[in-house]
Amino acid sequence: MNKAEQLAELAAECAACTRCGLHAGRTRSVFSDGNPAARIMLIGEGPGYNEDQQGKPFVGQAGQLLDRMLAAIGLDRQQVYIANIVKCRPPGNRTPTPEEMQACLGYLEAQIALVQPQIIILSGATALQGLLQQKRSISRSRGQWLQWQGIWCMPIFHPAYLLRNAARDKGSPKWLTWQDLKAIKAKYLALMTPITEERRIKDVNQN
Repeated sequence: MNKAEQLAELAAECAACTRCGLHAGRTRSVFSDGNPAARIMLIGEGPGYNEDQQGKPFVGQAGQLLDRMLAAIGLDRQQVYIANIVKCRPPGNRTPTPEEMQACLGYLEAQIALVQPQIIILSGATALQGLLQQKRSISRSRGQWLQWQGIWCMPIFHPAYLLRNAARDKGSPKWLTWQDLKAIKAKYLALMTPITEERRIKDVNQN
């Protein structure tokens, strides 16, 4: 099977998952969006109401802001692969428990292994702590390049948090996030090789 087929098989397994109690309240599992040949992967917390209804991550107001954030550094969803720490919506959009995150971690690790991104954007504290398996503050960790299994990771504030903090003055969450996005763009350009995105997509289909 090629990469796309393996991800589709994993998504089907995820849709039938009963590893934790979150499955009982889901409308749909929310596996991923974007390009499986992408060099950048973005990981969020978990589905909200809109995501649960549509089966895609980041489709509500936070998703619209995310699209604008990506556009600000010359990217769109077809240049990024998007997933979440948990694939089913927690009741009332609460933060997933450590047990729920652990139950879903295998799916996320399999996604990363298949996509093989060069950069992972960790959107919010849950993504940061859930992937790195460490108690870290997003306020203290954002803007710092970290590594997970040899992959560069950049923690940023979650778009939902930015919607609640609209100020743009120097030192504000939005201002800090813009600095982080510029750092991500610089790292992305530095890691680029002569292989084009079109060639990467062709390679995926042949594997």
